[in-house]
Amino acid sequence: MHPLDTPVWSALTSGWAHLAQGDDRAWRLDPHYGPFAAARNAADADAIAALIPDDGEIWMVGRDIGTAPAGTRVLRTAMLAQMVMEGALVEGPVMSGWVPLNDADGAEMHALATMTKPGPFASLTHRFGGFIGVRDQGKLIAMAGTRMRVPGYAEISGVCTHPDHRGKGYAKALMRIVAQAMVAQGDIPFLHAYADHHGTIALYETLGFRVRGRLPMMVLARS
Repeated sequence: MHPLDTPVWSALTSGWAHLAQGDDRAWRLDPHYGPFAAARNAADADAIAALIPDDGEIWMVGRDIGTAPAGTRVLRTAMLAQMVMEGALVEGPVMSGWVPLNDADGAEMHALATMTKPGPFASLTHRFGGFIGVRDQGKLIAMAGTRMRVPGYAEISGVCTHPDHRGKGYAKALMRIVAQAMVAQGDIPFLHAYADHHGTIALYETLGFRVRGRLPMMVLARS
């Protein structure tokens, strides 16, 4: 399969390999960075259960996730639209005033993500790098950055805006800058959106992203 058909496994065995916990049957991301996990194949799926924290959860994404392994229970499922940039990035207004984000901004980034829920964002997710943001009177009000990395591809993620500042185009502008940086490094940008969030998908299409396919997502806890 294409590496983006199994994005979590692909990331855990390439760009995230230094943060992977488990063995060659199943890997999970260091929980301080996020809740993602994947099994090598259906025959090894039961190894997933041992990787789930007693009081936590794991997220599985990909065409190969199958059914819940023994020793687990399903907390929720969803269908995701996987979108990949086709051709050149669609140009737009140049945004000024954005700032790079790093460790010093980590707590504030986590707080913004906890409020706006753009997807899993743990205490060290910001260390994936490539995050940029907008501040208003010193307060972080919008951000976007990088999450999964697989050979030739980089995922835009953590895109969020404080509710008091929505409708100003921050998300789209920040995504464009993040995507430009990925392309400059030789990577093709991709991202995931909930398949039923048609407005969000339409927004990403204006940047040059196209739906590559639909991937199931499953969130598991210990049974």
